[in-house]
Amino acid sequence: MKIAAVIVEGQRRAALQRESNWYLVSDPRRAEFSVFQLICELSDLSSVGAIESWLDRIELEPVELARLQFKAPLDAPEKVICIGKNYEDHAREMDSQPPDIPIVFGKFSSAIIGPGDAVVLPALSQQVDYEAELVVVMGRSGRNIPRAQALNHVFGYTAGNDISARDWQKGRPGGQWLLGKTFDTFAPIGPWIVTADELGDPHDLEIRCELNGKTMQNARTDQLIFRVDYLISHLSDFFQLNPGDLIFTGTPAGVGAGRTPEVFLKPGDELKVYVENIGFLHNRVV
Repeated sequence: MKIAAVIVEGQRRAALQRESNWYLVSDPRRAEFSVFQLICELSDLSSVGAIESWLDRIELEPVELARLQFKAPLDAPEKVICIGKNYEDHAREMDSQPPDIPIVFGKFSSAIIGPGDAVVLPALSQQVDYEAELVVVMGRSGRNIPRAQALNHVFGYTAGNDISARDWQKGRPGGQWLLGKTFDTFAPIGPWIVTADELGDPHDLEIRCELNGKTMQNARTDQLIFRVDYLISHLSDFFQLNPGDLIFTGTPAGVGAGRTPEVFLKPGDELKVYVENIGFLHNRVV
């Protein structure tokens, strides 16, 4: 199942796809029904039969795909957690050894934008880079989650682009990872969330980034150093993970800062992130 936030006739709505058809979701008990509420309710259902029964109780309004303007599926998650250098080739292109434990940093939710939205180059940076990533969407709360149970806490997955100001991330005292990563518009996600049951194995997906039609990154998620189940278990040892939390799982080799000569984003650039079984996330640069 695909879950999306859409604009229809000027209103933000939750939508879902079933058997290739799109539906707007309503609940007679609520004035509004958000993607976050969908995640919370669907994550509490443990079987396909229970999900089908729940869907029968809500209102699904058929809608033509052409009427839908897709937005960031979650625009205000509690946490946006990011993992650095989680592909060996990327670590080496950044002149680093692969890490022994996950490198963890974060973004603020104000960095989130959706498909079709613009990545805005800040006046404070001249070295803004792209990073295609698989993003985990948490569905259930958990603390100290055993690795064997970790994937049971996942609602689904989406595509993401960890936009990065390298001259702040690496070129300021102490390495200003947070500031370099969380300028407004630096966390594109979308175009929708694919539920875990439909996506399949998160460690067997093609991931790709295109810049102005040229493939810059192309890898598979089986190259992840720290897999999704390990990351969830590891992070939950430090803090509680909650529904709607996002985990950017890391980017493969091919980023602009790892090239000779370096390639940084400029106004007019067109970015596309592709994740197999999810689709394309497209953003322009201004």
